[in-house]
Amino acid sequence: LEKITTAVTAHLNAQVAAGAQAVQIFDSWVGCLSPEDFRTYVLPHTKKLIQGITPGVPVISFGTQTAGLLPLFKQAGGEVIGVDWRIELDEAWELLGDVAIQGNLDPTILYGTDDTIRTEVKKVLDKFGKGNGHVFNLGHGIQQFVDPDKVAVLVDAVREFSPAFHQPD
Repeated sequence: LEKITTAVTAHLNAQVAAGAQAVQIFDSWVGCLSPEDFRTYVLPHTKKLIQGITPGVPVISFGTQTAGLLPLFKQAGGEVIGVDWRIELDEAWELLGDVAIQGNLDPTILYGTDDTIRTEVKKVLDKFGKGNGHVFNLGHGIQQFVDPDKVAVLVDAVREFSPAFHQPD
């Protein structure tokens, strides 16, 4: 794991040197671990990785099925914690406190009707509450057979319902 940490740190810093303005640590399987296993096998390496990123570059830390691990994700560091659709946004903020959150629409919603997509986007954005920043995102990426027109419906709905697009002049 130390070799992987060193390699990933170098890779992410090369991305920053090439112009990346933020980086994301993405682990689709970390939610399979118990909190104790995460604390023992993942947390020290994730902390080292995040501390090794070029100073001033925001780090997003994301994993799936991590509702029980979120306080440990916060301990690891980073400016943004990504969450999937298995936890409500407001519940995640209760656990995390003063960090920004990325997420958390279920990606299968994009197979639904336009009205369903709009309704679900609004539900996520309505959970924003008093958190410390929110990056709207799917809880695990776009699946390969999603109609691109459904993604356009999603983007339009985020723009329509997001407070970020309706700031006073």
